[in-house]
Amino acid sequence: MAAKIIDGVALAARLQREVAAEVAQLKTEHGVETTLAAVLVGDDPASQAYVRLKHRRCQEVGIRSVVHHLPSAAGQEEVDGLVASLSADRSVHGILVQLPLPGQLSEDRVLSAIDPKKDVDGLHPVNMGRLAMKGHQPFFLPATPP
Repeated sequence: MAAKIIDGVALAARLQREVAAEVAQLKTEHGVETTLAAVLVGDDPASQAYVRLKHRRCQEVGIRSVVHHLPSAAGQEEVDGLVASLSADRSVHGILVQLPLPGQLSEDRVLSAIDPKKDVDGLHPVNMGRLAMKGHQPFFLPATPP
């Protein structure tokens, strides 16, 4: 089989147009303002840049993006509580927790606090398990290999 060169820029542009059309349709037909909540803990420059990029991409396709920035000294209960609150919030349709988290926080606990149906990174244990199980699909597929 011959190799096929993929035009990543064209593919990304097409996917952005498709997502923008779906987001607009949800708003027009159902009055839903698609909302993504990002949780950023700390001041890691790479994490901040990544969250800014996600925020900008959301805006480009009409998704409302809300960033919850907590200080690097945030405690486990505070972060777990924020994620649980976002999971319970019906106006929030997707949640991402920017990794890595500061050392005092349990990544497993924080990721487990996300409603699996809102886990856009696909890192909740239910989504990871469904990804590994034959015949099951996670609610979201991870954007990168876990």
